[in-house]
Amino acid sequence: MAFKVLASFVSLLAALQVANGAITRRVACPDGKNTASNAACCALFAIRDDIQENLFDGGECGEEVHESLRLTFHDAIGISPKIAATGKFGGGGADGSIAIFEDIETNFHANLGVDEIIDEQRPFIQRHNISTADFIQFAGAIGVSNCPGAPRLDVFVGRKDATQPAPDLTVPEPFDTVDSILARFADAGRFTPAEVVALLASHTIAAADHVDPTIPGTPFDSTPELFDTQFFIETQLRGTLFPGTAGNQGEVQSPLRGEMRLQSDFELARDQRTACEWQSFVNNQAKLQNAFKSAFRKMTILGHSERELIECSEVVPNPPPPASRAHFPAGLTRRDVEQACRATPFPTLPTDPGPVTSVAPVPPS
Repeated sequence: MAFKVLASFVSLLAALQVANGAITRRVACPDGKNTASNAACCALFAIRDDIQENLFDGGECGEEVHESLRLTFHDAIGISPKIAATGKFGGGGADGSIAIFEDIETNFHANLGVDEIIDEQRPFIQRHNISTADFIQFAGAIGVSNCPGAPRLDVFVGRKDATQPAPDLTVPEPFDTVDSILARFADAGRFTPAEVVALLASHTIAAADHVDPTIPGTPFDSTPELFDTQFFIETQLRGTLFPGTAGNQGEVQSPLRGEMRLQSDFELARDQRTACEWQSFVNNQAKLQNAFKSAFRKMTILGHSERELIECSEVVPNPPPPASRAHFPAGLTRRDVEQACRATPFPTLPTDPGPVTSVAPVPPS
């Protein structure tokens, strides 16, 4: 009897090992160095290494990362079921149309300046076996992995490239109203107000080149090289100055010299539909990471069925850990906060020591 029980146990153990092996079995890639969960992911390792070295300056969280992340959004948001319901083409979402039809879409006002990163990315697409649609989203995810504190973003391949351009007016502008912005996101992918706020975490590693063309590379927070919560803190501080010239469309006063504040960010931080979610990121790095990762995953497959794509997230490097803690910039305190969330007090934060903070522009590559 004991022998039969033992034999049954051994058989069960062997079956579990076989099943586990089937679940975790990986494919040896042709490069002889990497393995992947799907053979379709193998080609991405060489593309990753190439863009890290030759597009992102050896793995920095700099200007090309900021612009590549911006491009993921400007391509993906180009879809409108509302327009499609009228019988017109509503766009294909994350289909590469912004690069494939560069001569058309870069003339849309909202896409001002994206031609530069499109032209930088083109040689990489040409020398690798990857669709334009997949490359744009892949490059954005890889670039973000260079930024301390960022989440490890999800990557998919298998998108079909666009055959026609997205319609104009599908990319929100910084001078749009909150109503308009929330409606545009809801139309594009049924994004909730909370998901819209999460996607705007991209501004923590972003800078503006064309809102005020006299000061290119002006960041939206004081730590543009870090994926941290400072953007959500500093957008809630009282604006007192313009970093360059006044009167630019879509810009309002910021609290720091050298820092740009978009009108849309200012209003979303204070609107009752979004203010408490905005404030919730102030001193919660983990929530910020998780929320942005989830919203990016949803955005990056707009226009496609996830079931028809292949996930290759394993190719994305683990980002460096957070390199800062939530704080008020030197010279500012809680007294400078314009409290907008009615449900929860603004968190208590330390103020950086030293002279009043002045933010340097993001240097070009």
